[in-house]
Amino acid sequence: MIIGVPKEIKNEEYRVAITPLAAAVLTQTGHRVLIQTMAGEGSGFPDKEYADAGASVTDSAEEVYNRADMIYKVKELLPSEYPLLRREQVLFTYLHLANELKLTQALMDKGVIAIAYETVQLPDGSLPLLTPMSQIAGRVAMQKAAQYLEEMNKGSGKLLGGVPGVPPCTVVIIGCGMVGTNAAQIALGMGARVIIIDIDVNRLRYLSEVLHGRFETLTSNPYNIANAVKEADVVIGAALVAGGKPPIVVTRDMVKSMEPGSVIIDVAVDQGGCVETTHPTSHSDPVYVVDGVIHYCVTNMPGIVPRTATQALCNVTLPYALKLANQGFVKAIKGDGALAKGVNTFNGCLTNEPVSRALGIPYTPLDRVMSG
Repeated sequence: MIIGVPKEIKNEEYRVAITPLAAAVLTQTGHRVLIQTMAGEGSGFPDKEYADAGASVTDSAEEVYNRADMIYKVKELLPSEYPLLRREQVLFTYLHLANELKLTQALMDKGVIAIAYETVQLPDGSLPLLTPMSQIAGRVAMQKAAQYLEEMNKGSGKLLGGVPGVPPCTVVIIGCGMVGTNAAQIALGMGARVIIIDIDVNRLRYLSEVLHGRFETLTSNPYNIANAVKEADVVIGAALVAGGKPPIVVTRDMVKSMEPGSVIIDVAVDQGGCVETTHPTSHSDPVYVVDGVIHYCVTNMPGIVPRTATQALCNVTLPYALKLANQGFVKAIKGDGALAKGVNTFNGCLTNEPVSRALGIPYTPLDRVMSG
């Protein structure tokens, strides 16, 4: 199989789908890796390392797309890339289609086999290809929260952990999956007072046993969220619906109740956001202010630490990429239920039900499309 790795073109996205080590693994298994020049530069991997690993380096994104049987990426495609796709080409990347109507339609129109990292799901409900980026996003979120609380960034001028005689900041984390848990670990490590809110009482019970520091847990309901947000110096929005659009859990009125200079970081913004006042931003223009509250809503937060993020992502995606390359799409999907859940479009049909609900596009079960 020819595996194509284009350079990411999303604003200030420095990650790359594979490391030189992964390229070596793929080529040694008998596949050909075609990588666009400078695709790995932002993560600290020069073209020479890929060439030494057996990959072919090309100047042209068009050549990558034209020749590859599978496109192996990091982020969703941008409109300029849509025309490069072709029918029955496998696209293996993050897609977040619940917030991407035009991309979804393009994938269907082109007949692309689109496999989204974020919807590959194991029988226990875990999301193995989303987990490492969620861990990084949760940690980066707290670094950014501390930064934007600073006076020079028009924040409230508070130190996240306080000092003896001065109370710490209150951090409210809504959703305690991987993002929320990692955000809580960093916030607690920095000495903050943390309120963790989730709909799953068993998850709250687990976190109460493994986390240490100034924290409390609350079940998720509008009353608890409103009261917690009102006293928050920082709100981390980490609500997740696998493959779908998250619910709005923090309303505009709740935002208005916060003190000026407080910070909201909506990590769920790449799938539509869970805070009513959030909209996507970029690393080059990351924040805006609503009702005196600073909003940080960058859609590719792990991209700010690309060396770590590329290595962590490739660690988990490579085994699935190898399976697709070694076995072919049909055999790989039939033999791996987790990978099958990652298929979002196939043969012109939308095969992911949460995306269907979010976008209002008809849903066709994957097994029905494949048997048809």
